[in-house]
Order: sequence, then structure tokens, then C-alpha cells
Amino acid sequence: MDNKTNIDRIVEMESYLNEAVLAEKELSEQLARMNEIRDHMIRLYRYYGSEAWYEDREVDLPPQVGAGVLSEDAVYDSITQMRDAAFQMLELATDILKNRI
Repeated sequence: MDNKTNIDRIVEMESYLNEAVLAEKELSEQLARMNEIRDHMIRLYRYYGSEAWYEDREVDLPPQVGAGVLSEDAVYDSITQMRDAAFQMLELATDILKNRI
């Protein structure tokens, strides 16, 4: 094998390493953030569809108060996206632990 081929391979693998290190760092930061807000997410998800949520939907809110939480889609979509992300994390973790990557 000639030296150019070796160098090309090393450059390619180095780029993969740099990409992996950056992705791992970003993922670690996002997982830490999700852990920080976990209690808030649980409270939000329990609030959605509760008696309090239905009561709050009847309140006459001033225009400056955001009320996306009272919509039927916003919290549901958040729950669905969080579950999808959790399944993706489980699949990725399983692949990593089985050394398939």
C-alpha cells in the first residue's frame, strides 16, 4: 500500500473521530439538560389533560400571557417527540453496548 493511500485513510478516520467526539459532547450536554428539567417535564405531562388543565382552559387570559400549554397539540406533541427520542436513544444505546457501531 502506498503512503498516499495510508495518509488518505488516516485523514478520513481522523475526520470520523472529530465528528464522533463533537457528537458525543453535544449529546452529553443535551442529556444533562434533559436531566435538569426532568421534574418539570413530569409535572407538565401530568398537568396535561388533568382536571386543573381543563379548569385553566376556561380562564380568560390577558393577551400577553402565553397559553400554548392549554392547546390540545403542543403538550401532546412534546410527549410524543420525547417518547420517540427515548426509543431512538434506547436503540442507539443497544447498538453501542453490543459493539455494532
